Amino acid sequence: MASTRRIGSEDSATRAALLDAAQRLMLESGYAAVTSRRVASEAGLKPQLVHYYFRTMDDLFLALFRRGAEFNLERQAAALASPTPLRALWAFSRNPAGTALTLEFAALANHRKEIRAELAAFAEQFRRRQAEGLGDAFDRAGIDPDEVPHVVVLVMMAALSQVLAMEDGLGVSTGHHETLAFVERWLDRLEPVPS
Repeated sequence: MASTRRIGSEDSATRAALLDAAQRLMLESGYAAVTSRRVASEAGLKPQLVHYYFRTMDDLFLALFRRGAEFNLERQAAALASPTPLRALWAFSRNPAGTALTLEFAALANHRKEIRAELAAFAEQFRRRQAEGLGDAFDRAGIDPDEVPHVVVLVMMAALSQVLAMEDGLGVSTGHHETLAFVERWLDRLEPVPS
């Protein structure tokens, strides 16, 4: 039976502060550091407030993920609408904090079925929108989809940005400069910067 206890308002400044605190903790110390006590302490609030706004810690993680997902859909739409969508998507995928947070959610999803389902559903939606927008951009630019399939480009961008961020976090940098230069050369070929 579902709990009937009251949950705080979704547009509350306190709720937003708790989500901001959880995000900072995830980025600084990983998802395992996100406990109700640490979130409350980071936000400068009482621990009881965490469960006033979120019944469970999974509810907090899902709210944090959904907030970021909505923001990223807006950023994605802006990137796809730009005069150089491929370059804009590459810059978007290279955001270190965004990539680090995605990796933390992926690690969390290995242990939480509901979070894994939410992450997968969003990733599919996100990739479909990217593929549609990039396909249109490739058509306008006259890029042959048989030579350069846009969905392959999207997967490669996601994979590269995650590997580079993960290795940066470990202190590994061999090959990074060369890889970024290689990507820039391909971007110059596929989507020259307008003069």
